[in-house]
Amino acid sequence: MGQSLVKNYIHITFGTKHREPMIYPPYEQALHAYLGELCNDMDCPVLVVGGYTDHIHILCLLSKNISLVELVKKIKGRSSIWMKEQGNHLCNFYWQDGYGAFSVNPADIEKVKNYILNQHKHHEKKGFVEEYRGFLNKYNVDFNEDYLWD
Repeated sequence: MGQSLVKNYIHITFGTKHREPMIYPPYEQALHAYLGELCNDMDCPVLVVGGYTDHIHILCLLSKNISLVELVKKIKGRSSIWMKEQGNHLCNFYWQDGYGAFSVNPADIEKVKNYILNQHKHHEKKGFVEEYRGFLNKYNVDFNEDYLWD
């Protein structure tokens, strides 16, 4: 086979350090746009970015030219610096060390996009900790609660 053809939809989620609620307007939408730009710049076309005050969700296509760990490391590092540049009150902005990344069936793309776009409504009923545990259980990911949060 002469070509390498790849189409992997990935739902990435990660939180702020200690789940501190630091993502608010006017920075929220700008942060989402910046995260989308970062993904696009690394040949990982973004479908949607959303989140809540203490975490982010990204749905993108993973490029064949970058590993998932490299993509997440770069977007977290660059966006953390960007947030700190938005004002002195954000000088203590950090992302948690870990992340979750889950493959998405192409048939479920619209469902996942809507889920990400409706994070504020969703989090009227459920916090990020419960949401994230739900993803881990849904995808049968083994985890140790002692090392899940920072």
